[in-house]
Amino acid sequence: MTSRMALVVMVLAGVAVGAAACGETGVRPTATVQAADTADQVLYGVSHYITDDGVRRSLVKADTAYFYDATQTAELLNITVVFYDDNGNETSTLTAEHGTYRWQTGSMEARGNVVVVSPDGERLETSVLRYDEPTETISTDRNFTYTTPEEYLEGNGFTSDPDFQNVVTDQPRGGERGVIDLPGQEEP
Repeated sequence: MTSRMALVVMVLAGVAVGAAACGETGVRPTATVQAADTADQVLYGVSHYITDDGVRRSLVKADTAYFYDATQTAELLNITVVFYDDNGNETSTLTAEHGTYRWQTGSMEARGNVVVVSPDGERLETSVLRYDEPTETISTDRNFTYTTPEEYLEGNGFTSDPDFQNVVTDQPRGGERGVIDLPGQEEP
């Protein structure tokens, strides 16, 4: 028998065994395995306060939230997050198209037209913004602009404290911080 003929015989034998197995009424599975990309919970119209030792830290709102128990994350759509200081005063509001909240670490990533505004006129715009709870830093590796009534800063990325007091900018492209009077300069 040639090797080609042997291959044909083996294929036909496999088909015959498979067809015979279809007629058997063996054990059927009683449970299904959940796909990795299927959310454990889906919530619509979400509004949730995040607290720390009884102190309100933020209010998270989203049109839709997908909760994944295995990864301890929540994927949020059309989000608004209001942040508060120790006295309960609003410090800033973030809006974005999408976000990921890691409830085990308290860290968050906002994506898509991310805008953060404060009551006193500060405004930060970027496409991705990350907050790392353990280090209490905010950062992005994308283009950003930061404006206040007195300052303007833009660059290709930054790392900062949440109050934007200690900013390290990657490849700054422009910026202005107040007015600097040089010695001997007269006022206009």
